[in-house]
Amino acid sequence: MTSSAALERGRAAYAEHRWLDAFTALTDADGERSLDADDLDRLANAALVMGREAVGLDLAIRAHEAYLRIPDGADPAARSAAWIGIYHLSRGDMAQSNGWLARAARIADDGRLEAASGLLLIPRALGALNGGDPATAARTFAEAIRFGELHGDREVTVLGRLGEGQARIMLGETVAGLSLLDEAMVAVTAGEVSVVASGIVYCSVIGTCHLAYDVRRAQEWTIALDHWCGARPDMVMFSGQCQAHRAELYCLHGAWTDALDAARAAQELTRRGDWSAAWGAWYQQGEVHRLRGEVGEAEAAYLRANETGFAPEPGLALLRLAQGRVRDARSLIREAAGDVDPATRRQLLPAVVEIELAAGDVGAARLAADELIAATPADGMPLMQAVAARAEGSVRLEEGGATGALVQLRRAWALWEELDAPYEAARCRVLAARASLALRDDDSASMELAAARAVFVELGATPDVLRVDGLARSAHEPARSRTPLTRREIEVVRLVAAGKTNRVIAGELYLSEKTVDRHLSNIFAKLGVSSRAAATAFAYEHALI
Repeated sequence: MTSSAALERGRAAYAEHRWLDAFTALTDADGERSLDADDLDRLANAALVMGREAVGLDLAIRAHEAYLRIPDGADPAARSAAWIGIYHLSRGDMAQSNGWLARAARIADDGRLEAASGLLLIPRALGALNGGDPATAARTFAEAIRFGELHGDREVTVLGRLGEGQARIMLGETVAGLSLLDEAMVAVTAGEVSVVASGIVYCSVIGTCHLAYDVRRAQEWTIALDHWCGARPDMVMFSGQCQAHRAELYCLHGAWTDALDAARAAQELTRRGDWSAAWGAWYQQGEVHRLRGEVGEAEAAYLRANETGFAPEPGLALLRLAQGRVRDARSLIREAAGDVDPATRRQLLPAVVEIELAAGDVGAARLAADELIAATPADGMPLMQAVAARAEGSVRLEEGGATGALVQLRRAWALWEELDAPYEAARCRVLAARASLALRDDDSASMELAAARAVFVELGATPDVLRVDGLARSAHEPARSRTPLTRREIEVVRLVAAGKTNRVIAGELYLSEKTVDRHLSNIFAKLGVSSRAAATAFAYEHALI
């Protein structure tokens, strides 16, 4: 039969990535005469890319059934069933996913289709990856790569490299993992795979780069994704994820208004069909509101992120800390950092350090900082080194080692500056000011606080401005009110002066008696005293009461 004009227009538009035109023309052609399997597949892809999920899945099923009716259609039928199963797997629709993947496996087995079997390794490997078994996932993805290369199946090869790269990074093999991701991206940017596979690789690679602390790679691929989406203006799928990634980068670089705009754009695209963008869209909005001190808005955004099935951590835990709900913050971050893969835990450890220090448990903070440092190679990503150096500096400061803390904090500040991350750099300056005060270097402390305050004011980080102002006031107090004690040690000595026993102090500060004993030992050593009475006298003499 001759092709209709609508069909030819639809095929041409599809080849040129004009999804709306392709969808409209192919739908018209389908109304004239039922499309064949390949054209139904094109129409299904156009619908899915435009965010019309229900229509796209119905068309994908029609394409699958059409393949089954034609000679030599077993291989594309198996592949289409596998893709439908993978789509449902990504949605969390496990019953439907299992059904379609089982159908794909049966068709492949009946027809002895080894090539189709390669694609079926991808969801099997994803199951291991999502189930917390990256080692098995890495082996299965590697097997998929071998299948793809053997049968010339570029999509299986690319998806295999993507998955193995993610698994290697989760196993702590960052360099090998990133190399695999780069290789997958080369195939995508060369246009060697379909639009759906390309979008999956783009978004997954960027997310994994953030997980690996490789902000430069994440930025490079986000720019590429932005251009890719921009060249396909009708595309909804993947466009929302692109906006969420942009929001994360804007937030890091201090462009908080732009971050909010990108997060809201991602939310709108989520409503239009790019459901994978939901968590990032709401989480990044929550982050900006938290940093600005807009507690209600931050909490609402984090709770919306939580509705996607993924915990809004460490953001929500840090919000609880900002609210003074230290026990809740501690519970949230400990739960989130519990049974997770090494890469995800590494992302949460900086918040663990911050929250444990706020809770007065310097020992727990030290363990988390040591774990973070052990996971950070000397030639690791600058972002990873910056995070580790700040964690080490903040713990040393609370341990009473102001000199060593200052070295680490200045190194962290330089790294954050290099990364163009003004908020994080300013936070390091505040910690450096505290270390300078402990070393009686008032001039350096004042300069650090002034520089940090200017950044916080420009960003609109109101809570940090207030904290800096409080520190600045204490820096200008009379010398007799200065003390080498940490904030937690001051709390302990005040309660000692009030006549509280160690057990009562432990109850009021939510600490163990052993931790209170340790704080008292540190207090006695720093003050050069040997009794509670002498510590009380120091507290009154230095206006701590």
